[in-house]
Amino acid sequence: MAWMPSWQHNGDWFNACAAKQGKEIDTLHAPDTQEQLGGAQPLVGEDAAAFDWGQQSLRSWGIFGVLLTGVLGALYAVWIQPGVGAGAGYLQAVEALTDGSPEGTIIALLAIFGVAHSGLAGLRPAAEDVIGARAYRVVFALVSLCLAVVPIAYFINHRYDGLQLWNVQGVPGVHSAVWAVSFLSFFFLYPSTFNILEVAAVDKPKLHMWETGIMRITRHPQMVGQGLWCAAHCLWTGSSVVIAASVGLMAHHLFGCWHGDRRLRVRGVRVAVPGVLECSRSPPGS
Repeated sequence: MAWMPSWQHNGDWFNACAAKQGKEIDTLHAPDTQEQLGGAQPLVGEDAAAFDWGQQSLRSWGIFGVLLTGVLGALYAVWIQPGVGAGAGYLQAVEALTDGSPEGTIIALLAIFGVAHSGLAGLRPAAEDVIGARAYRVVFALVSLCLAVVPIAYFINHRYDGLQLWNVQGVPGVHSAVWAVSFLSFFFLYPSTFNILEVAAVDKPKLHMWETGIMRITRHPQMVGQGLWCAAHCLWTGSSVVIAASVGLMAHHLFGCWHGDRRLRVRGVRVAVPGVLECSRSPPGS
């Protein structure tokens, strides 16, 4: 990791950054000696691909299973269930605003989700001080789930609606290329979903500083993965609805990149090179 400034490997400095942020940063058993890494520098941040069965709690995963089952069941009964769930009324209200235009409807649904999702993320520091990190994560997840499931279902049902701008589905190799790019796109998602117990608020949410894996390519893997997914689906379907959905998705992800970096700066963290976060004050000896 010669591309990283040497002071970033200083454990004391890393801990000082963590203390300044006022957050508990969970490091995943970084090797203590260079011999364990074959002479390489030990990790200061976390190994994004590390998974240690010895660190897993059967109780935590049991709680996660119960919560997941309960939340999904309640989501279906209250929001999704045909003829009963409130999601259908929400969709009808949005369609009324867009005069039934499928392109306008998918853009509106994604815009509402984006405002709620990013807005709640921006309110997190203040809200966590009031109700706690776990409780706020539950509120955040419930609102996001309800507002995400409607555009997902709408996209699936209307992806071939609107104008058909091109059709390359019969071109040799296109189908395989679309599958390959779509499959690749999901490899960019794992840093944001790896700590699923924290996502579900079973474990206390922490600030993670990944130093390996996809984060060596981009600090915003979900945005890159979404871009790959959108490109593949636009190529395959060629419909105006999919293009409109892709524009909405990428607009939200690009805004999310800026918004996430801004929130880190507010917390006293600045971005250096890909995958590395620095404390905003000067390092020792600089």
